[in-house]
Amino acid sequence: MCKPIKIGVLGLGRIGMLHSRNVASMPQFQIIAAADPYLNPDMESNAMALGIPMVSKDPQTVFDHPEIEAVLIASATETHSDFIIQAAERNIAAFCEKPIDNNIERIEKALCAVKKSGIKLQIGFVRRFDRHHARLQALVSQGKAGEVNLLKITSRDPSPPTYEYVANSGGIYVDMMIHDFDMARFMVGSEVDEVFAAGTVLCDPLFEKAHDADTAVVTLKFTNGALGVIDNSRRSGFGYDQRIEVLGSKGCLMDQNPSDSNVLYCDNEGIHAEPVQHFFLERYNDAFVNELRQFANSMHDNTPMPVTGFDGLQAVLIAEAADRSAVSGKFEKVRRISI
Repeated sequence: MCKPIKIGVLGLGRIGMLHSRNVASMPQFQIIAAADPYLNPDMESNAMALGIPMVSKDPQTVFDHPEIEAVLIASATETHSDFIIQAAERNIAAFCEKPIDNNIERIEKALCAVKKSGIKLQIGFVRRFDRHHARLQALVSQGKAGEVNLLKITSRDPSPPTYEYVANSGGIYVDMMIHDFDMARFMVGSEVDEVFAAGTVLCDPLFEKAHDADTAVVTLKFTNGALGVIDNSRRSGFGYDQRIEVLGSKGCLMDQNPSDSNVLYCDNEGIHAEPVQHFFLERYNDAFVNELRQFANSMHDNTPMPVTGFDGLQAVLIAEAADRSAVSGKFEKVRRISI
């Protein structure tokens, strides 16, 4: 058994605490310190209950800790690039939640720092580590569907988030659909050349106030000739709707929404099934653990990270093209940037 990786956590909000609970339960890690500039008594109490010995409002206390070997970045998006750069300067590995940043210039600076230092960086595109999506991708890569012709991805939240969240989210393409842009590249195994996006407000008028869409459809043109269609909605009304379909020259592969039980109840009014899982915390609970396990394995074995900074950059570049398309009403090219 390898020695546990001594890790520091940056950000103790919802996603930061989720990761902290998982890390605290895994023998691959030992949490040494945590920090959040918005630290409140509840956050501090939750962190201390996990056995984190040092909790602070100052992120520098994490970076300056002499035992830290890696950081888990789950802070506000606008801090991600700076924290990655600081990790690179201190030669410590980093796991960073998506997106790397909303600003592509800052992403470039962060990835240049990573390249110069040679540290390991993994981006938190958790859906790659879901067993259903991973199995589907494995079958696609094995050629079970043949040559990929068409990809369809559906992602819908059960209900809209708060206005405060939406106003600072970066918009539906970079906040919500970015997971699907990464999944599209993962499934098809090809880069995206062009994007056409159409978004509107149908769920909550607060999205219009925030200059955002709550319902959107994007068409993708891949380098290998395949086409993709992604639809997102901030409101499904029946749970967390996550489905993928891949049509190829040999056939079709798809994964559906899991539920707590596959039992069907049939009566004279029809066939009734269990509800789908309500939100991402239920749907991807195991995947959050799996992605951290892969991060630890890559550090211990000195192997490439499964989701790289390059992957993180590509998803943001596709989101940027979608933003431009939503304004222009035309297909927009995805920028190519070399680091």
